[in-house]
Amino acid sequence: MIATKTSRGNSFACVAREGLAASLLAATLLASVGGTTAAELRWSSPTDPQTMDPHAVNSAPVLGFLNNVYEGLVRRNKEMAIEGSLAKSFEPVGEDGWRFHLRKDVIFHDGSAFNAEDVLFSYQRASSEQSDTSSWFSPVKEVVVVDDYTVDFLTHRPDPIFPDSIANFMIMDKGWSKANGTERPAQETETFATLNANGTGPFMIVKREPGVETVLEPFEGWWDTAEHNLTKATFLPIANPATAVAGLLSGQVDLINPVPVQDIDRIASQDGLKLHQGIEARVIMLGFGHSHDALKYSKETEGKNPFQDVKVRKAAQLAIDAEALVDKIMRGNAEVASQLVSPQMKGYSKAAEDRASFDPDAAKALLAEAGYPDGFSFGLMCPNDRYINDEALCKAMAAMLTKVGMKANLTAMPVRNYWKELRAGNYDMYLLGWSPGTFDAEHPIRFLVTTPNTEKKLGSWNFGGYSNAEVDELLPKIQREIDPAKRQSMLDDIAVTVKDDVVYVPLHIQPLLWGSKANIDLTQRADNFVMLRWIHID
Repeated sequence: MIATKTSRGNSFACVAREGLAASLLAATLLASVGGTTAAELRWSSPTDPQTMDPHAVNSAPVLGFLNNVYEGLVRRNKEMAIEGSLAKSFEPVGEDGWRFHLRKDVIFHDGSAFNAEDVLFSYQRASSEQSDTSSWFSPVKEVVVVDDYTVDFLTHRPDPIFPDSIANFMIMDKGWSKANGTERPAQETETFATLNANGTGPFMIVKREPGVETVLEPFEGWWDTAEHNLTKATFLPIANPATAVAGLLSGQVDLINPVPVQDIDRIASQDGLKLHQGIEARVIMLGFGHSHDALKYSKETEGKNPFQDVKVRKAAQLAIDAEALVDKIMRGNAEVASQLVSPQMKGYSKAAEDRASFDPDAAKALLAEAGYPDGFSFGLMCPNDRYINDEALCKAMAAMLTKVGMKANLTAMPVRNYWKELRAGNYDMYLLGWSPGTFDAEHPIRFLVTTPNTEKKLGSWNFGGYSNAEVDELLPKIQREIDPAKRQSMLDDIAVTVKDDVVYVPLHIQPLLWGSKANIDLTQRADNFVMLRWIHID
């Protein structure tokens, strides 16, 4: 069964899109629904995936959800290691790229057979200008269909981590996509693939009401062996953390992600409930509008952008007490970050692991040295339903920055609108979280630091437009270097440059905090994806 299109005019969906009303709607849903049966799961997160199109939006809520529906050539196992998925095996083609040997027993949810043409079509779609995942394929020179079940991804240069880089590259059915007019993804407009899905994965979508609920059922024709015992899984986007906790405590929601930090002890000590806790791969940081000629939300700077001066960016960093944010806002459930990846990631730089200490007096001195002794106002843009305590973090940082003379005018909004505002440049400073899909330090360099270049598929999430010729020159060398020591040396060079230039202000590594009924066994991966195929209800 394939998901049927639900009208965006649905009155519940319209209400659900309106901030507080979304929370009230979620509460109504919870109050009206009885308990679940043993093999049915109801789970919630604050952010509804904004699309069912696996190539339209490169964000964790979309990719994490769709990993239950679509599959790629490779996937990550419970320990985050790469293994074959739709490709039963893969190996390098000398130094020219990678060969993938496809499974022959795979069908899509509509019964169509999977083969190499679907891989080629999906590559063309996912690497197109219309796709938000195009940067994944910057190393690719050509994709060659060798036969119906063999595909070569030829790269411009040797690329030892290419399989890691496409762990979330999901394969769509060529025939289904063309029949429904979705040959290319769309980020801003609605297509058939926005509300409908036809993957090869363990679950298929049977109902989709954006902002209200999405219902999945197991796909009986899945090629792999199921480890779960679910007969139905319903996702409820609940923006209000208190509503989500109430739903879990009342037994009307089985799993919530995340658990609000203030409710950790409550969930952990409650009979019949279980707290799942760990450290995510995601680093939370502040970004700047490097390429903006003037601040968007300031009257004192006379058409200038103070954040183009590294002294001002350094002042912003010194004004923020990251330790206090972890202690007070995150209740100790996070680790202060010094760079764009956590120490658990491959390529983490010990050369850049020292973080500048909180020093408001030094921040004021740097502002005066930069020509702003009286400070200035600016606009701080933040989501309020994407990261743990995101709005609370931004309120605390706005107060810290204001104390040194950088008067932050905070705007917080739902993430469904947030990315559009960042891509439109409607900010002076912004909050961002980044989890490297490859679990390698090259990933954030390619997406967040390299000069934006649509043709080369680089810098697609470098909203601020930061540009550094040395970084741009080193990236392709890092991508093809096989010698670990030489590669790490270049990663160190970039990490030190990013640190010294204060390209971003790293804040902390986000914790993993899930709460569930005690009879639920699951796997909590560092990418924070809820993988239904590993959930078992006793």
